[in-house]
Amino acid sequence: MTDDRARRAAGAAAALAGRLAGAGTRALEGALGGAERTRVVVLLASVLALSSADATTVGASATPLRDSLDISNTDIGLLVSVTSAFAALASLPFGALADRVRRTWALGGAIVLWGVAMIWSATVSSFGELLLTRVALGAVTAIAGPFVASLVGDYFHGAERGRIYGFILAGELVGAGIGFAVTGNIAALSWRAAFVILALPAFALAWFVIRMPEPARGGREPLLVEGRVAAVADEPEGTRAHDLARERGLEPDPELVVTDASRIGPIAAVRYVLRIKTNVHLIVSSACGYFFLAGVQTFGIEFATDQYDVGQAFASFLLLIVGVGTVGGVLAGGWIGDGLLRRGYLNGRILVSAVTAAAAAVLFVPALFTHSAMTALPYLVGAGFALAAQNPPLDAARLDIVVPQLWGRAEGVRTFLRTGGQALAPLLFGAVSDYVFGGGHGGLKWTFLVMLLPLAGSAYYLFTAMKTYPQDVATAAASARGEVPVHADSW
Repeated sequence: MTDDRARRAAGAAAALAGRLAGAGTRALEGALGGAERTRVVVLLASVLALSSADATTVGASATPLRDSLDISNTDIGLLVSVTSAFAALASLPFGALADRVRRTWALGGAIVLWGVAMIWSATVSSFGELLLTRVALGAVTAIAGPFVASLVGDYFHGAERGRIYGFILAGELVGAGIGFAVTGNIAALSWRAAFVILALPAFALAWFVIRMPEPARGGREPLLVEGRVAAVADEPEGTRAHDLARERGLEPDPELVVTDASRIGPIAAVRYVLRIKTNVHLIVSSACGYFFLAGVQTFGIEFATDQYDVGQAFASFLLLIVGVGTVGGVLAGGWIGDGLLRRGYLNGRILVSAVTAAAAAVLFVPALFTHSAMTALPYLVGAGFALAAQNPPLDAARLDIVVPQLWGRAEGVRTFLRTGGQALAPLLFGAVSDYVFGGGHGGLKWTFLVMLLPLAGSAYYLFTAMKTYPQDVATAAASARGEVPVHADSW
């Protein structure tokens, strides 16, 4: 009788879980506009989640790695920095490929190599071998930025890209949460097991990504919503930002208008995207924000355990709660930016990013000085919300100031420079903590405080970008329509 009741209870629980999962799926499909679009968003989010989970797993495994391989904070930072440095170097060729090859197949193949490199990481016996595996992993994970950006531009219409980016970047944050809370706790038992468990989903993800439909290039045939073109309030060849620029009679920069950007060579493409003033501001701002985030991902758990006098499991739990706030931030930031744009505020996306970047820098300060986890939690959640909210509107804005034929290469340049900043962050955080502030708990606290300066710099560059963004949007719109013929070979 007892066994029968247990089986019935288990069956009821399974049925309830199935109904909840079904309801969640239907709600997500309703929010994203249908099953096909939901599948694409979930898969692209999973790509970023996998990369983010790997990066944070190294930081969450810092203590077991130090004990097993006899290394320091600087060495832990070096592991993460090497991955980012080689990702930066590989992002430029991957950006060029994103504009020329079948993106879904190339991305799926790279994910298979991710899985192989992660398993290799679990088999090493020395710090030098582990460093070599991080080199290989960095080289293949570089594909994510340029390919995801190019696919988002072609899958989804310009009026909704901020909101869509919010859902996709939520995957990056979920991956970071998995790295902190799940594989981090597994690493407390075995850091090798943490790497293996993280590798297994990569092979399944690669299969599904390869089977994704390859979108038409140019952003002119977005995915359908229940048989209707998604959120198309403007003409297929433009975006809402481009329409606003034309309606207001904004003059493009004649030196940057191109009629056939696909003919621009790789070196000339780098020069071109770096001549777009807003793009430079957004790259610098993004690099500053990700610099600080990389330090948090690497040393956040260690700081929390010492500053708030809690165990690693509880510190992971606290950061998981903060992660919920950051997920809310990416969803809200993209939605608000798109909403302002629809209401005719051309600088809406940039404004959202600038305000939230400034708020993040302010909110982190009290969390660094309190010794109570419960007192720090509201500040950390708010700072995480603000830090994450700036990214979706920023990513959508970048697509509005670059012609579609250069989306992959422009994102490759941005990824190269942004990832370069990320590569320096863990090493600098660790080195400043060890050699400037004497290491230990106090060293990390003062290091985090000093590293808030780049985060404040991120807000400064975004407010500056509001002056140049309107003309750069007008230039991209003119290029899309060929209004001012400037030969591509002039680049």
